Amino acid sequence: MLEARASRTAQRVAMRRAAHQVLDDPLVFHDPLAAAMAGESESIARAHEPYSRALRAFLAVRSRYAEDQLARAVERGVQQYVVLGAGLDTFAYRNSFAGLHVFEVDHPATQEWKRARLREAAIAIPKNMTFAAVDFERQSLADGLRNAGFDRDRPAFFSWLGVTPYLSREAFDATAQFIGGLRAASGVVFDYAVPRAFLSPAQQFAFDALAARVARAGEPFRLFFDPAELRSDLARRGFQSIEDLDADGINARYFAGRTDGLGVSGGGHLVCARVS
Repeated sequence: MLEARASRTAQRVAMRRAAHQVLDDPLVFHDPLAAAMAGESESIARAHEPYSRALRAFLAVRSRYAEDQLARAVERGVQQYVVLGAGLDTFAYRNSFAGLHVFEVDHPATQEWKRARLREAAIAIPKNMTFAAVDFERQSLADGLRNAGFDRDRPAFFSWLGVTPYLSREAFDATAQFIGGLRAASGVVFDYAVPRAFLSPAQQFAFDALAARVARAGEPFRLFFDPAELRSDLARRGFQSIEDLDADGINARYFAGRTDGLGVSGGGHLVCARVS
């Protein structure tokens, strides 16, 4: 993201989550606040195109997956939820878990933009939600969360969606190390992309188009993972019960039996890893 400017990709992600509420039936991810947060800055007309549908499906299902895994974490007694790179995520404003405190971590410029969107949409900021503005060029995640009241002595669950492809490897490692060093029962959900060479020619064509768009927005893709190497790396950092879903796994769990053909494709993966 460019300095002092809200994330353009966050806006596009929000628009596609809102489009899912309107265009797809049944819903994979129900978000009654999506349209209000996304606003009307971008048309959803192109969302019917095959590639756009697959991308929309992935953006919807990764939020569903994160919230499914959060529910399991709450059952384990977790009472802190950290949304890394929150963008226009709406969970905190429809949180139904009593006792769960939500921390939204993002760049200060993006958080100011989100606050404006919340005011425009007349969505109240709940008492059990805290903004943790972190400029990662000048501040660590640990410092940003501590300043926001996060308790490292209690387990926490993290969602880290739509972030890792834009990071340096050093930034990814630092965040994974931080989460892996938290109390047992903590965990994280994140998505990642495999290297371009892992994709079929058709998938490479779609990837190249998306990569060009995000690069023009000033947020180029930087980081990719070999799934086997990533699993080993997470295990070394203290994570266990590592689930890694590729497109086939995601479709089998969330899109099976649909008659509209909605589903994911390409090299996007979803991971849930729990601290041992």
